[in-house]
Amino acid sequence: MTGLDSPTTTATPTPTPTPTAAAVRAATVRNAPVRPRATLALTSAATAVALMTYTAPMVTLPDTAAALHTPLSAQAWLLNGTPLGLAALLLVVGSLADDYGRRRIFLGGTLALGLTTALGALTTSTWQFALARIGQGAASAAILASSLGLLVAAFPSPRGRLHATGVWGAFVSGGIAVGPLIAGALPSWRIAYGVLGAATLLVAALGARALTESRAPRGGRPDVLGALTFGLALVALVAALTLGRDGWLRAPVGLLLAAAVLLIALFTAVEHRTATPMIDLGLLRRAPFLASAAGGLFTGLGVIGPFSFLPALFQQALRLSPLATAWLLLIWSGLSFTVALQVKHLAGRIAPRTQLAVGFALHTVAVLTMLGAVASGSWTRLLPGLVISGIGSGLLNGALPSLAVESVPRERAAMGSGAQQTLRYIGSCTGVALTIALATSARTLADGANIALLVSAGLAAAGAVTVPALRERGQH
Repeated sequence: MTGLDSPTTTATPTPTPTPTAAAVRAATVRNAPVRPRATLALTSAATAVALMTYTAPMVTLPDTAAALHTPLSAQAWLLNGTPLGLAALLLVVGSLADDYGRRRIFLGGTLALGLTTALGALTTSTWQFALARIGQGAASAAILASSLGLLVAAFPSPRGRLHATGVWGAFVSGGIAVGPLIAGALPSWRIAYGVLGAATLLVAALGARALTESRAPRGGRPDVLGALTFGLALVALVAALTLGRDGWLRAPVGLLLAAAVLLIALFTAVEHRTATPMIDLGLLRRAPFLASAAGGLFTGLGVIGPFSFLPALFQQALRLSPLATAWLLLIWSGLSFTVALQVKHLAGRIAPRTQLAVGFALHTVAVLTMLGAVASGSWTRLLPGLVISGIGSGLLNGALPSLAVESVPRERAAMGSGAQQTLRYIGSCTGVALTIALATSARTLADGANIALLVSAGLAAAGAVTVPALRERGQH
């Protein structure tokens, strides 16, 4: 019998302090059961909607530009707004999610994406729409970076984590597939944005009830200066790449590029001196992390960037309707979704870096088969290339999330995801600006399309060579 049970005990127990409401809420969050299936479903759904908003303008660009009276020279901003927000904030919010709560960042991102997408439907000018798209990108950054962190916490075993990241990667392809289809099927691009905004707000409401908080606090002060310098550097870089379409020797482009270089140098100095850096620069000496970064960069440059503008070019040159263009694009993105779902079965037999190399090689072959399609005047000439590229893109989207998670310590999963996807969308911004410049500066649309396709093939081939080379250097 313990002293508390004994009738002879005379000591007066010490009063227990009453916990504060904040402490009760924190304890409740810590003790809340993790729901892996719900976590996978919600993070995948939010990611898919984020990619839908990203890809919707692929088939509505002509109508959107006409409604907003956007000149050809400014159309890159209609596409590049979202990747600008993504590139600027992915690494920042990934680091914040690890330290201050992945659920918190995820819910904030889904709420912000719903609101900015709905506002995009109400815009009446190019600059308003571009600002809404930048807001969508910033919100999507919070979703994409925190999602993998939530999945790593919900699926602690390697096998479970492989399954979860494979499904999540497939929904990246799924969002790319469905976004243009929804945008093309609805009566106008404004209605499409309204529908996507409402869907995102629904995911936010469900996530608030089903997700469990997770974090990997490192202690110390937040790296505010690092986040500020890195974010501003990427904004300057992406703005320069977008403005460069109208002339690389203009003063604003040169000033923005110089500002980007100086800010990156300042960011590097800050990260070396702070106790809790936003990114561990030592990772830059690790082959897996470099391979993950290179995979993201070349995916953006060679695949996402060109395929963000080429559908609009095909629509105009081949006289396809937005819905017909969306169905044509679905061949590529639908196959990408299907293949990405199956990538998890390749684990243990084919390394993620090998999958990336094969994916890039397939895309190289695919775009080469599409040469001359515009001049032929027949959309059927695009079919073999769309099929082959869809398979390659599925391998890329299935392997990249797994490599992002495995290339960093487990507790920094959101940061690893943010780093890879930052380079992915820097590449996307560059690819969009480059594709528009090449496609519209040639004598005819057919010549411009061929030049853009050749450059896309070259960039994908560079990715196929670079990723295995990084692996070999890391092994010797």
